[in-house]
Amino acid sequence: MKILQTKRDILLKPLQAVTGIVERRHTLPILSNVLIRRQQDRISLIATDLEIQVSTICEDENKGAEDLSLTVSARKLQDILRALPDDAEALLDVQNNRLQVRAGRSRFNLQTLPAADFPMLADPGVRQAHIRITQKQLRELLLLVQYSMAQQDIRYYLNGLLLVLEGEHMRVVATDGHRLSYAAGTVSVQPEKREVILPRKAIQELSKLLEDSDEELELEIYAAQVKFRFAAIELITKIIDGKFPDYGRVIPTNYQNHISLDRVTLLQALQRAVILSNEKFRGVRWMLTANSLRISCTNNEQEEAQEELEVDYNGEPLDVGFNITYLLDVLNNVQAATVRCAFGDANSSMLITVPERDEFKYVVMPMRI
Repeated sequence: MKILQTKRDILLKPLQAVTGIVERRHTLPILSNVLIRRQQDRISLIATDLEIQVSTICEDENKGAEDLSLTVSARKLQDILRALPDDAEALLDVQNNRLQVRAGRSRFNLQTLPAADFPMLADPGVRQAHIRITQKQLRELLLLVQYSMAQQDIRYYLNGLLLVLEGEHMRVVATDGHRLSYAAGTVSVQPEKREVILPRKAIQELSKLLEDSDEELELEIYAAQVKFRFAAIELITKIIDGKFPDYGRVIPTNYQNHISLDRVTLLQALQRAVILSNEKFRGVRWMLTANSLRISCTNNEQEEAQEELEVDYNGEPLDVGFNITYLLDVLNNVQAATVRCAFGDANSSMLITVPERDEFKYVVMPMRI
């Protein structure tokens, strides 16, 4: 029974859009599979890890063909299609609980599992919030903050990103307890304030799927889920249940000492200095004196790297340490010509902002070196 006969790329692109969330090893074998459904001349592809569900559609050139549902290994099907020549015509057939992929003289027989066993996310219930934003806007906001999310923190609410909708503002915040990034943008009006914590994996997947495009994206919030719809893709994620830290208290507002630096110059200086940093502690010293910023890293072999940058600074001398990885992260993700660094004392955090984007703030805590 033929499912689809089409150019390899027509099926490969939507397949790649959903397979990003598929884990290679699962206690439930069906979670390694993609659900392929044909209904009313459309092919839909769906993948899930029980927390996130991604679906997309592509047109079926086989008009009037019989409806069909099956699941097959997402990675294997993707790898097969990717390995075919670019202009290959692929034919997918179901025979005796097997999916046969044929292209030219190539044949691949894959095991299938019943579509009825595929675990779709539950109906989310009543919608609580709905906004529209462009793909480009959301992508930029996520890229500005996502690197600050914790990875496997026991404080599970830090392993994600806080999304706040209030009036015509969207705020996104991420922190791992050692640094915090904050960014805000303007969206269609949302009358009631809504706050949700989105899982790290959902944010990373969303960032990969979003394009630098002015195409509209719809965001819907439910009691326990958030839904993103854009292009032909729908991504649904469960919400992390927890209380996010009060980020407003973390962001300094009264620092008197500050310097402005060319972002690329500072980034390159830190990239050189990090070569001789301690691999475990990743510390870097910043020594500010009149019109000078000295940056130094040392390691257990008593090796040292020093960089000196000319800056416009007339405040008190300051000697403070930071995790150099945290500084490299922000400089690699903020696409601005200049960054502004504001300081308290040697025991205070540093606030990094960019002149071109007032609603972006990055706070990094000091460390003893």
